[in-house]
Amino acid sequence: MEFLAELHPQIVHFPIAILILYSVLEIIGILFNNEFLQKTSFLLLVIGVVSAVGAVLTGNQAAEFAKLNSDLPIATLIEDHETYATITLWYYFAILILRTYLTLKKKFEGLLKFIFIPLVLIGCYLIYETGEHGGKLVYEYGIGTSINNNLNTFDNHD
Repeated sequence: MEFLAELHPQIVHFPIAILILYSVLEIIGILFNNEFLQKTSFLLLVIGVVSAVGAVLTGNQAAEFAKLNSDLPIATLIEDHETYATITLWYYFAILILRTYLTLKKKFEGLLKFIFIPLVLIGCYLIYETGEHGGKLVYEYGIGTSINNNLNTFDNHD
C-alpha cells in the first residue's frame, strides 16, 4: 500500500485544478447562459469527482504511512486534512448528483441553475481549506518529501 501513498502528491493536483476550473466555467456558463460552457463544466465535474476519489484514496494511504513512520506531532493536522478532503469529495459528489438529475430532467435552467453559483463557491472554499492543511503537512513538516524520509542521508556522503 506504500505505492498508493507515494502516488498522492502526483494525483492530488488533478482534482484541485479540474474542480476549480469546473467552478469557474460553471459560474461563467450560468451568468452568460452559455450552453457550451455549461456542458463543458458538467464534464469537468464528472472528471473532477472521479479524480478526487483517487486523491482521497491515495491520501488515506499516505496518512496511514505518515502516522506510522513519523514521530512528528502531526496526527491532528493529518486528521484535519483528511476530514476536509473527505467533506470536499462528498460535497462535489452531491453537486454532481444534483447537476446530473437537473440535466437529465431538463430542469437545469432559469433561476434554478443560479443555485449552483454559491454551491461551487462553497466548494472552492473547501478545496482551499483542504489544500491549506495539506500544504502545512508538506511545507512545515516535510511529510511526503525525501528530506523528511531521509534526514540522515547527508551524513552518509563520502
